[in-house]
Amino acid sequence: MRTQVFVGIDVSKAQLDVAFRPEGRFSAPNDEAGCAQVLERLRAVPPTLVVLEATGGLEIPLTGVLAAAGVPVVVVNPRQVRDFAKATGRLAKTDTLDAQTLAHFAQVMRPELRPLPDEQTQALAAILARRRQLVEMLTAEKNRLGSAPKPVRKSLRTHIAHAIRESPVWREKDALLRSTPGVGPVMTTTLLANLPELGTLTGKQIAALAGVAPLNRDSGTWRGKRTVWGGRAQIRATLYMAALVAARFNPVIRAFYQRLCATGKAKKVALTACMRKLLIILNAMLKHRTPWRTELVPCA
Repeated sequence: MRTQVFVGIDVSKAQLDVAFRPEGRFSAPNDEAGCAQVLERLRAVPPTLVVLEATGGLEIPLTGVLAAAGVPVVVVNPRQVRDFAKATGRLAKTDTLDAQTLAHFAQVMRPELRPLPDEQTQALAAILARRRQLVEMLTAEKNRLGSAPKPVRKSLRTHIAHAIRESPVWREKDALLRSTPGVGPVMTTTLLANLPELGTLTGKQIAALAGVAPLNRDSGTWRGKRTVWGGRAQIRATLYMAALVAARFNPVIRAFYQRLCATGKAKKVALTACMRKLLIILNAMLKHRTPWRTELVPCA
């Protein structure tokens, strides 16, 4: 029986530090030649699982190279790895140690393989990230000057729309999602760019991934409040705005929101539940390639 090999790769701007479990490590430059070197070394193993942290986009080139070659690679949330390191008593931090921690994390936690964003998705995600930066800058200017220029925002919307029109798959998904009352272009592009798993997971899984699933906080006989946390902050922020609109104009979400409020739920709690319900509905629509139809949506 072949020994299972787990790999952790710490990605920095200049270097790729690679650690193997049960043993072995090496480094390579973080450039095209370095990515090719890492791929060659991994093909010689081959690994059971490779884990990298999300590092603001620095991990994307290497992840793309590995995924394209069929290497089982997962990009995980850095907070998960930090919590794991604390739990295992590894408090020191260097690039080499980080790679070893990632390899240990891969071996123990076995994070689930998920579809990675394709090239078009990554490009649109970059556009959306730039849009968020500019909107924040424009908001700051508006607060200072009382007005904000609109041409930049108009240009970005045009660019995003063009990117969607270029891809038949994106057009189909965008049309399906936007058939939902309360869901607009910012919501659809944010979901498609930053949540590529949409339509491939169960409702509970997609809610947990986005960070809108209630988590228990219990200990012994004590029962704490269920709260939502973690996940993808950008998705939650966009879902919040969409849920606000849907609670007014989407008949299913509006009835759901009003029913929760009528039972004594705080408005914020009810709105969070609407975020979760809306996301689960959109996930089902993409999974079954079905546009919005009020009569087909469960009322519970």
